Amino acid sequence: MKRELASWYSPALSKEMPIATYGDYGFALLLVPTAAADYLEYERFQLMDHLKPFINAGKVKVFSIDSINNESWLNNNMDPFHKSIRHQQWNDYVFNEVIPFIRHSTSQDTPVITCGASFGALHSMNLFLKRPDIINGVIAMSGVYDLTEYTKGHYDDHVYFNSPMHFMPNLTDHQVLEQIRRSKNIHIVTGSGSYEDPSGSGKLAKVLYDKGIWYELDIWGEEWPHDWNTWRAMLPHYLGSKF
Repeated sequence: MKRELASWYSPALSKEMPIATYGDYGFALLLVPTAAADYLEYERFQLMDHLKPFINAGKVKVFSIDSINNESWLNNNMDPFHKSIRHQQWNDYVFNEVIPFIRHSTSQDTPVITCGASFGALHSMNLFLKRPDIINGVIAMSGVYDLTEYTKGHYDDHVYFNSPMHFMPNLTDHQVLEQIRRSKNIHIVTGSGSYEDPSGSGKLAKVLYDKGIWYELDIWGEEWPHDWNTWRAMLPHYLGSKF
């Protein structure tokens, strides 16, 4: 499996931001880490080993980036307003720097699918729903899509516009809605075991349904907890059966 590491100084975040790339060909899968983890998290937890057959076959080219949750929502010593500003800067980094990097590494026509587990699922879904003009779909695993679950009571415009459970019910922009509706790869997946919250996935699915948006809601059984064994099974299953 081909593996390359790169980085650049991000104008949006004013810091060096690394990225790991796996493979040569296929659609682009953009992995967003869980919680306060980094761009090598999925590799450390052997998820990349489970994706290796798809990568080597040229079905998918994987791009894994850093989160900055420890500089925003998970930083208990930071002013809540500054947390929300920092998160918006991370969005700008993804939209204005990471997506162009992926396009340069693939092609202008290569589909880009965001993917993440846990907190990464919320971010992955949010990125897609905000910019369906440049992101083509999402695989969201074991997520809760209400950002206020992480903001410790803080609520402002940045929270609203980065919380799918808040902004999606009120989204009326026809062009954006049509761009979202054109995607055939909106996958909301969760287990029902320990520390999973399938109701969070169901609530988001209902919001999408009310907007006339196609999606797949896939709730796995109680033997699937909120843990890496689940995600190591989920993501290869979707790459093998849905793409």
